[in-house]
Amino acid sequence: AKDFDDALSIEQISEDEWEIGIHIADVSHYVKEGTVLNDEAYQRATSVYLVDRVVPMLPEKLSNKVCSLRPHEEKLCFSSVFKMNRKAEILEEWFGRTVIYSDHRFTYEDAQDVIEKKQGKFVDEILLMDQLAKKMRSKRIKEGAITFDRVEVKFRLDQANNPNGVYFKKAKDANKLIEEFMLLANRQVASFIGKKMDGTPSKKPFVYRVHDVPDPDKIGDFSRFVKQFGHQMIMKTTKDIANSINRVLADVSGKREENIVELLAIRTMSKAKYTTENIGHYGLGFHYYTHFTSPIRRWPDVMVHRLLQHYIDGGKIKNKEAIEAQCKHSSEMEKLSTDAERSSIKYMQVKYLVGKEGHEYNALVSGVTEFGMFVELEDSLCEGLVSIRDIKDDHYVLNKESYSLIGRKTGNKFQLGDPLRVRVRNVDLVKKQLDFELV
Repeated sequence: AKDFDDALSIEQISEDEWEIGIHIADVSHYVKEGTVLNDEAYQRATSVYLVDRVVPMLPEKLSNKVCSLRPHEEKLCFSSVFKMNRKAEILEEWFGRTVIYSDHRFTYEDAQDVIEKKQGKFVDEILLMDQLAKKMRSKRIKEGAITFDRVEVKFRLDQANNPNGVYFKKAKDANKLIEEFMLLANRQVASFIGKKMDGTPSKKPFVYRVHDVPDPDKIGDFSRFVKQFGHQMIMKTTKDIANSINRVLADVSGKREENIVELLAIRTMSKAKYTTENIGHYGLGFHYYTHFTSPIRRWPDVMVHRLLQHYIDGGKIKNKEAIEAQCKHSSEMEKLSTDAERSSIKYMQVKYLVGKEGHEYNALVSGVTEFGMFVELEDSLCEGLVSIRDIKDDHYVLNKESYSLIGRKTGNKFQLGDPLRVRVRNVDLVKKQLDFELV
């Protein structure tokens, strides 16, 4: 990353007590309401990460320099500080504005190295935080969180930004360590504002990141699909569903259908969004959740910082409609940004296969329709279509129940997750389309 939103600090207080600080760049100190900077950041509402460039929410002077928590420089932050014990239980919490001086910047790879080799800079601190993170993660999963470990497709680009290689990124312990502490800060900030001392919801309007329970029909379809691979879903309660999805994801890990099952599970989920109406976050298993940890690249986090400070200062209740309007705009811009990022990946995948017509690849069936089947190449996750009219040995019809195409005469079957050998038939960069044929 070029912009560093977050930093962690740790200090031992007693035999079984540590002070853990989650320090987030204080963007709202620099971006003032009523300024052009404020209005432009709000309009964008998010940074967009395309394969070959970033379209930032804030000017680079702020995002990469002034606000970025670079090592060995004093920086303004908004911090969540927790006193925790060895069981990762919170004993005390504090929220407020701070000045930090970062001792060291790790890449995920550096930190992962320390975790695996158990040696290196700040080894004791990193190993302790890794243990705490693992405890928080297992507690979350017990309480109904769903854990997706999707593989990310990344491209190696040449000087002209053309893709000349593909590699995959999977979250390791170092990524999960940071994730758990960010989730902790987000959850505690939302609880701090969202509920009163007696545990009942407060009346203060706030920005929540919510995630509804999945649609029963979609869960039913998913259950029928995974049954074909021998996986059973229990669907009595929402918690049963979460536990079942986790079990299925663990079972398919490392198997050829892993990617397809994960993708379908994600499609089964509702979409997360920003709103003032808190219904909790089903996917994370949290009653209260917000976004506090990435104000350099997300507008809702800037809103959260402002509201948090306002309520800490004992400010009056804010206008709920005005906050809701900003939440709605942020959710819409997030969707546009996600679509653009997906489009960018798709474009690069097609570009990667330009000039490779006639080449053969191993693939999996990733989707079936009346007009053919979509296949995903194993080595690059590039997806394209095998048209039904190009499958010459029979007349194939779609069976929606079993997610398959079945030959009328032969009974041959192409099913979601099936391995195939395909040849690149046509590459259309303008339409971002790939056509394959069966080998």
